[in-house]
Amino acid sequence: MSSAAESRQSKTIQELRGFIRKVLSDPTVAVKSVEIARKYRGQPGADELIAQEISASTTVRIPENWSEADRMFIEILHEVLDDEAALY
Repeated sequence: MSSAAESRQSKTIQELRGFIRKVLSDPTVAVKSVEIARKYRGQPGADELIAQEISASTTVRIPENWSEADRMFIEILHEVLDDEAALY
């Protein structure tokens, strides 16, 4: 693995660690994030709308220029909603 790739991976891991700490400190973050994702699911620009509302209403901040960790978080929210839909 190249030095740049290792640096990127390390940054992603650090961001995810920070996010996990926030979720464990405030369990409402996960519930609220899923509710927000559910609200915008299927709409044009849903990912951006989800990120904006999560940033505005929780302790999680998703900047305009997303990092790999930010993208992963949005993707995981979609996966959770897909799993939820598969149950019903």
